[in-house]
Amino acid sequence: MSERMSLQEVLREYGVPLITLDVAASREECLNLRERLMEIRNVSQGKEQGYLEVQCSFFIDVHDIDRYLAGELPNLAAIYAFPEDVKAYKEE
Repeated sequence: MSERMSLQEVLREYGVPLITLDVAASREECLNLRERLMEIRNVSQGKEQGYLEVQCSFFIDVHDIDRYLAGELPNLAAIYAFPEDVKAYKEE
């Protein structure tokens, strides 16, 4: 099982984020995702965890989905971006 970092832990470890992106999903989307993650875990006999990949990678644990569906967590995950993560882009 993965361990989520609280915002307080993020602040203490990394400083104040420039933005926070909360990741949320519908009940049906959560159940579909949970099923796929459980399949990965079952096929690997618990040695592997499934994860989603976007522009950045973050892990969503089956336990997190259960806690989210039960109303215990406000979101499935949160992505924090810091000032040093923002890169300048110059169009030519």
